Amino acid sequence: MKLTGSQILIECLKEQGVDTVFGYPGGAILNVYDELYKHSDEIRHILTSHEQGASHAADGYARATGKVGVCMATSGPGATNLVTGIATAYMDSVPIVAITANVGVSLLGKDSFQEIDISGVTMPITKHNYIVKDVNQLANTIRSAFHIAKEGRPGPVLIDITKDATADPAEYTPEKPEPVLPSSSYIKEADLDQVVKLINKCKKPFVFVGGGAVISDASAELKKFVEKVHAPVADSLMGKGAFDGTSDLYCGMLGMHGTKASNYGVSQCDLLITIGARFSDRVTGNPKRFASKAKIVQIDVDPAEINKNILVDASIIGDVNEVLKRLNDRIEDHHHDEWDAHLAELKEKYPLKYDHEALTGPGIMEEIYQETKGDAIIVTEVGQHQMWAAQYYKYSKPHTLLTSGGLGTMGYGLGASIGAKVGCPDKTVINIAGDGCFRMNMNEIATAARYNIPIIEVVINNHVLGMVRQWQNLFYGQRYAQTILNDSVDFVKLAEAMGAVGIRVTKKEEFAPALKKAIALGKPVLLDCVIDCDDKVFPMVPAGHPIEEAFDQDDLKKDK
Repeated sequence: MKLTGSQILIECLKEQGVDTVFGYPGGAILNVYDELYKHSDEIRHILTSHEQGASHAADGYARATGKVGVCMATSGPGATNLVTGIATAYMDSVPIVAITANVGVSLLGKDSFQEIDISGVTMPITKHNYIVKDVNQLANTIRSAFHIAKEGRPGPVLIDITKDATADPAEYTPEKPEPVLPSSSYIKEADLDQVVKLINKCKKPFVFVGGGAVISDASAELKKFVEKVHAPVADSLMGKGAFDGTSDLYCGMLGMHGTKASNYGVSQCDLLITIGARFSDRVTGNPKRFASKAKIVQIDVDPAEINKNILVDASIIGDVNEVLKRLNDRIEDHHHDEWDAHLAELKEKYPLKYDHEALTGPGIMEEIYQETKGDAIIVTEVGQHQMWAAQYYKYSKPHTLLTSGGLGTMGYGLGASIGAKVGCPDKTVINIAGDGCFRMNMNEIATAARYNIPIIEVVINNHVLGMVRQWQNLFYGQRYAQTILNDSVDFVKLAEAMGAVGIRVTKKEEFAPALKKAIALGKPVLLDCVIDCDDKVFPMVPAGHPIEEAFDQDDLKKDK
């Protein structure tokens, strides 16, 4: 059948099972929006307040549901406003498809109004991208984009379509999507055997879990593996929920703000089994001294990650879930009683600590965990609050912590929480923000209010850029250059002005009732939680130092 490019686009989105698109219209993409209007009963469109919010919403939708998230924008500034969200998704391996429209073919390369080479701009931050100038190529391009976004190591794909290609007619034939199968072609018998031998020989194993285990839905196989090897477990920020954070074998996060138990355990183990993690600098600290007493095994779907940041002794390339299935068939039950006792001692000796008398970020996170019984989707911005959310909320399931780990995008969480709630309407979705981050994309409160998307925005408000101030306090002689936000902005009134509910919390005992009310209301709610400006995230490893040099407030007192 003959259809216009815009009609083909909509039909292809329906083929791929797309039920929601986040975006913002403009001149070059008007033909597409006209068709979306006609199909509004099949594909829901969420109009965000800014294109960046649309890209983050698509990202949050993808992380929460496991589906491909879709965002749209017009040419020029509309397209460039997606860039931060695309880069965020790229760094964290999130499958999104960003669709932009450009000026007509005859206007390309002439500095036309709102013309930009968005495929060139996004080349370094997409898994693949396209510019479609011929409507006859459109359907296959869209199908390929969705497949590429999901296969292997997921990531964002951009499709830029010229305006005439959205209007021109072409023949369209419906197709069923090609199934995306787990990547297993690189899994070698010799590699599996080598890892099994290392496991059989070790006395002090340690398992380190990253975001790849979440992406591949490997939780069940990971649990079997950990119980067979009987090893303690640490996770990265992106790996939260892949392994049950309430398990006795769980030691906490690893790295710059990891627990001392995990940092010391990895530094003392004789075999580090790394599953779906890329050894980022925030995890390893000084790479020359990382896990220096251990043989290191790395399991990852991306061959480029092997030996990139840390040299390893053995590796298996493939989908984490598939690799663990095969390993679980080969390994027998192990026991390491002396090592177990040592890790239990580390956990008891070095617990996470905070002031239980005042309203604090850690206390807020523990209260949220108690109230939601650990069954919420927690989204975060970036900074101290992000680390408190990682440290003090116990994640027992994958896809329940959505956060910008690789790029560290302030302003990510509010849009992402909208996407997560749209994708998972039956889940409680709570975005943990700092006041600095909230200022970046707070306009998306209006989006949540417009569609009555009942997210809960918890602003941990210390009136400073908290994480930067912490570094200034510890390493820059307390010179607080441009990190004080002590002005007259009233977040409660701002939320109310945008159509949401605002509640201020200044005392510890006020938070639990405020949270209960926010959950019960079924509306977008902002909780403005005012804490001390000098609360810090501990433990902490100075940049470039080995992770066993983690220090906390007790260590600082000893040094004085």
